[in-house]
Amino acid sequence: MNDIQIAQAAKLKPITEIAKKYNIPEDALMTFGPSIAKVNPVRLRDLPQKGKLILVSAITPTTAGEGKTTVSISLADGLTAISKKTMLALREPSMGPVFGMKGGATGGGRSQVLPMENINLHFTGDFHAITSANNLLCAMVDNHIQQGNQLNIDVRQVRVRRCMDMNDRQLRHIVGGLGGTGNGTPREDGFDITAASEVMASFCMANDLADLKKRLGNIVVARNRDGENVTCAQIGAQGAMAAMLRDAMMPNLVQTIDHTPALIHGGPFANIAHGCNSIVATKTALQLADYVVTEAGFGADLGAEKFIDIKCRASGLRPDCVVLVATIRALKHHGGVQKADLNTENIPALEAGLENLLAHIRNVRTVWNLPVVVAINHFISDSEAEIKTLQAAMDKEGVPCSFSDGWAKGGEGAKELAQDVVDLLAKETKHELTFTYPDELSLFEKIEAIAKKIYHAGSVTFSAQAKKILTQLTEDGFGHYPVCIAKTQYSFSDNPKALGAPSGFELTIRDARLSGGAGFVVVFAGDIIAMPGLPKQPAALNVDVDENGVISGIF
Repeated sequence: MNDIQIAQAAKLKPITEIAKKYNIPEDALMTFGPSIAKVNPVRLRDLPQKGKLILVSAITPTTAGEGKTTVSISLADGLTAISKKTMLALREPSMGPVFGMKGGATGGGRSQVLPMENINLHFTGDFHAITSANNLLCAMVDNHIQQGNQLNIDVRQVRVRRCMDMNDRQLRHIVGGLGGTGNGTPREDGFDITAASEVMASFCMANDLADLKKRLGNIVVARNRDGENVTCAQIGAQGAMAAMLRDAMMPNLVQTIDHTPALIHGGPFANIAHGCNSIVATKTALQLADYVVTEAGFGADLGAEKFIDIKCRASGLRPDCVVLVATIRALKHHGGVQKADLNTENIPALEAGLENLLAHIRNVRTVWNLPVVVAINHFISDSEAEIKTLQAAMDKEGVPCSFSDGWAKGGEGAKELAQDVVDLLAKETKHELTFTYPDELSLFEKIEAIAKKIYHAGSVTFSAQAKKILTQLTEDGFGHYPVCIAKTQYSFSDNPKALGAPSGFELTIRDARLSGGAGFVVVFAGDIIAMPGLPKQPAALNVDVDENGVISGIF
């Protein structure tokens, strides 16, 4: 059976039963049918955060696949299988990738969160609420200009962009307001995908509804003709936007195939945004469980770095350990093997590709001062010699390494990995998390610190535009903000074809933009953009629904 068939064959427990087992009071639940509920964190505000936080990240992604979400889910189910009270805290899928190249984002095989179709398609409407709130702000900015422009906004310097939860390259750069004076002011504009919008970032970084409203008010929407920033609060949109997001701010409660509870909330991408689920969901999970498994997007150079340098810095959260996911197939690809040949044993390629995994391990240990476990997502093509080579390399590094058969066996296939994580947490004293850079560095220095310490670049160059924007942001008082580097997920560098562990390269910063609501500055490296396009054969071509309402084709 494929993933969606496995998911549809699974027997779900009533979500109220899952909630009761984890002591979530009935008045904290807003149910969406028998299998989905929202949890109101206000009803839980007096509970302490007691759980151990396990951050799952990965090697640099390849087309061979790593299965980070699948391992995250199987690890949580493995912890449940060894009688640990565990909860997942994951991001919501964006329909852009669901219908684009990646497909669904709810795990795979017997390690899935359910109901899979609902989570991948609309879910509880959080993305739609974020999209609508973002576009209300855009509409109110343009309406302010149309209705007399009392704030003296320079129409050439409107910064806020519309968004939609779909890959649509046609909308990256547009001209709006055509058709005469009654239809607005003609100006260049564009769309971002909702996951990369500033409203999504603000939503995920907010501690509660009041904090969200404040963050929304801090969004810089434009500059006026005197060169001063104009904010959402000056437009007056933050109250209505927060009202639209009131229910969306409640984390969504679902379950795995093995009935481990999962809070799925927020969905920024780690290549073009900060790549972490909401602070609210993570903190809520830590109140309800003894072990919380959360995931940061793509490789550890992106998701984990942003989790630590942005999310942890703002929230006070601290991972107790990091789990790095890899596959032997992906490591061989990093060692130069083409996808068609990955099922063939190749020890030299594996040894070469191990440099990518080792680079991530050393970042976690030496830059962030965190203990690490390596999780190998097992494939049937893994040879005994390849397994021994990998384990010997991890033994040499002194890193626990376990294979996970979660795809085939669910939690039962990840019990060894779960025990390794528990054992590591039991023997490790609480580590003092260290960030990649201190707050007092300039924006330029922070970018260089990430590039050199985490990506292993030799130098950083800034385009004239990026220099101008970063200098202006510093003058505007945002120099103390952390930075969120948007770059390709396929390499440590800004060149997606540079596999393995490249070093000494030049990283090029092309552009920058402020995310005042979220509290960080986004900088764009290489060719990365905030509105993806569909591939030549989009996954949407395979999605269908029959006369009985049964959905197929999501993977």
